[in-house]
Amino acid sequence: MPMPALRRNRFERRRAETRQALVRAARQILAECGGVGASVHAIAERADVGLGSFYNHFTGKPDLFDVAVADALEEYAQAVDQRLHGVDDPAERLAGGVRLSVRMAESYPEIMQMLCHSQLGRICAGDGLAPRAQRDVEEGMAAGRFTVVDPVIALTVLNGSLLALLELWCKRPEADSDRAAGTMAEMILHMLGLSPDEARDVARRPLPAAA
Repeated sequence: MPMPALRRNRFERRRAETRQALVRAARQILAECGGVGASVHAIAERADVGLGSFYNHFTGKPDLFDVAVADALEEYAQAVDQRLHGVDDPAERLAGGVRLSVRMAESYPEIMQMLCHSQLGRICAGDGLAPRAQRDVEEGMAAGRFTVVDPVIALTVLNGSLLALLELWCKRPEADSDRAAGTMAEMILHMLGLSPDEARDVARRPLPAAA
């Protein structure tokens, strides 16, 4: 006999809440220690769910951690999208994304710590920052803004540069990371094909104000 709609909706809501509790717990653990040494039992305990509930949603820790990183990246990328809403120039969007990665670190410290502790493959895959960077590079090439020959190499350099910038933020909080982000954005734009003067101009444009 089919489950009544009201009961089914309640079950699905509770199931979604349990999954999200596990993702939140994984995000906290990844931010604290990168997940090293954390057991499934510890994750379930922090999420305040039964151990059996863990395996109703995830095959193991790597599966959960991948989902947790993707969840954090998407949240962060959406926040960047909101700040850059209305910016049509792909070069300015790319530079703005790099610079906002530092500017918004204080607002998203958990996500920044997660990224510092995560593997590059997790950061560059799936949802979040990577597909947006790919979009900007491809649109810039189509519009003739970028002259880079190999977009895959360009994205690899961009992702590696962003990770290095985040590591600077994590390990040297006293450094002028805002200035470093502007310089890095300028270098990336020049690598993509903008002239030195234009790359400098675009990388130094005022960032859109927060809504």
